[in-house]
Amino acid sequence: MGIVAHVDAGKTSLTERLLYAAGVIDRVGRVDDGNTQTDSMDLERKRGITIRSAVVAFALGDLPVNLIDTPGHSDFIAEVERALSVLDGAVLVLSAVEGVQPQTRLLMRTLDRLRIPTLLFVNKIDRVGARYDDLLADIRRLLTPAAVPMGTVTDLGQRSARYVPLPVRNQVLAELLAEGNDDFLERYLDDADVDPADELARQVAAASVHPVYFGSALIGTGVPELIDGIRTWLPRATGSPAEELSARVFKVERGAAGQKIASARIVTGMLPARTPVPVQPVDGTEYLARPTGIEVFSDGGREAVDRAEAGQIVALRGLKSVRIGDQLGVRSKRVGQLFAPPTLETVVRARDRVKLFQGLTQLAEQDPLIRVRKADDITVSLYGEVQKEVIASLLATEYGVDVSFSETTPIHVERLNGTGAAMRDMGAPENLWPAGVGFRVSPVAEGIEYELEVELGGMPRAFHTAIEETVRQTLHQGLYGWEIPDLHVALTHTAYSSVATTAADFRRLVPLILTQAIQQAGTTVLEPVNHFELDVPSDTVSRIMAHVAECRGVVLETTLTPTQAHLEGTVPAATTHAFESHLPPLTRGEGMLATSFHSYTPVAGPAPTRARTDGNPLNEKQYLLHLNQA
Repeated sequence: MGIVAHVDAGKTSLTERLLYAAGVIDRVGRVDDGNTQTDSMDLERKRGITIRSAVVAFALGDLPVNLIDTPGHSDFIAEVERALSVLDGAVLVLSAVEGVQPQTRLLMRTLDRLRIPTLLFVNKIDRVGARYDDLLADIRRLLTPAAVPMGTVTDLGQRSARYVPLPVRNQVLAELLAEGNDDFLERYLDDADVDPADELARQVAAASVHPVYFGSALIGTGVPELIDGIRTWLPRATGSPAEELSARVFKVERGAAGQKIASARIVTGMLPARTPVPVQPVDGTEYLARPTGIEVFSDGGREAVDRAEAGQIVALRGLKSVRIGDQLGVRSKRVGQLFAPPTLETVVRARDRVKLFQGLTQLAEQDPLIRVRKADDITVSLYGEVQKEVIASLLATEYGVDVSFSETTPIHVERLNGTGAAMRDMGAPENLWPAGVGFRVSPVAEGIEYELEVELGGMPRAFHTAIEETVRQTLHQGLYGWEIPDLHVALTHTAYSSVATTAADFRRLVPLILTQAIQQAGTTVLEPVNHFELDVPSDTVSRIMAHVAECRGVVLETTLTPTQAHLEGTVPAATTHAFESHLPPLTRGEGMLATSFHSYTPVAGPAPTRARTDGNPLNEKQYLLHLNQA
């Protein structure tokens, strides 16, 4: 089960209350005091926010629960994405005061797309400004029309606030369920007193209906009823230990001695320790690896076991090459990338560049979207400014490296302008290697398409593998140094010598010829543009509109009430930080902004370039010199 929320909705506090109710802890920790069970990093305790997903296991009666507490801040959305891929069910937490926030909407859309059964918990009903009726209306309007309240609240907005559960047999619930099932509608029309419990469980499991609970994690009201809802309505894991092993790695971290520890959800089958198991990396290859140790999460901690089975979350040691997203055992259907990759990057500087690069490379194992790039400078990709503080803290505490950062800049991409082709045959005067290749490239809407127009059996498979791998690697740097994420590549010609050719010959030749084909097609540099949702006081709208224009943004939709305004639009990633940092004085500190990636658009003016790391195959002499030096 996952607990997800917009930052500061009370997600970690609810986790503490659940652990207390399960008897795992004897007192409820507070985020403000830095003594919560799942926020273990020093920076998490200092900032009062969750940065890394944390797993904690406990029992609610006869129901074993593996709970994943996820970050709420948008800079750490990648952590949330990895947790969502292994969930049976979720609790989405909202604040009764702030209500439906932009990140809440993004999370609900994603949970709905993945069909993850979800309960809603409206927290902080004891705070001044807490809402019930109009918040339910907002939930149905902005999140899901299939939200059904499971209770009411007395003394709303006061310390004495209490949650009062409604009987499951009620007209509002029955009518909502009847809308989603004609058979139940028929039974309801025949007997208005029909028990809807079974139908509610069925529709919750199908992610068609979402029960809404109210309460306060701080004082505990409403939490027992939420626990009953988790036990009653969320479907239990169905994987059997008798089936073939299938497990998914969703987290990688380093232990105190520097060893890799991989967290994985076992979907089906059994996983024994010290026995080789197939590992299925994201790139489609396969290899055998032997877990030297298995720990299962239990009663708030971890315990070593000889084997684990379906339904459990395990911490695995000894898998030296494992990465986030890898699968163990048989390959199952993958969950695609749910959120856009980072669109920002920054240069990281330190006195010891070697130690810096080693530290960043290990951090990238824990978060694959922190792409580390080493050219003249060392750069990392980011979702936002808060990540800088996290990276700096981790490098200082775990690797003893003090760092500074340059100003954050956007990560551009390149798109092909047309079709291009190039070929170099083996034995040609200018060809230094005993190999020949030819390519044709053309634009496509999304993704990299690789096609063979030569016979697969015409040369050893290892050579084909070397060509395709090098093609994908070469596309990380286009004519201006930016990645080309969307194009079709056709391999039109190959040649080799059974005596002299090696895979390394193709790896050296491919970048030259593929780049020549791309040169013939030409590319355009595009910049990332973010979608924004902004809530501000109504009397500040004119100032905000001017500020949006200054940041090269566009307002697409405006909703006005006498006191509040809701704006939606787009703003370039290059100006998003400036846009955000100037909002507090413009809105008297009352503005609430959320941004997410929207699209790429062509850069106005001269195309920005990026330092290359590949020796520059655009210049053949320079490229050959680079290979000789390497």
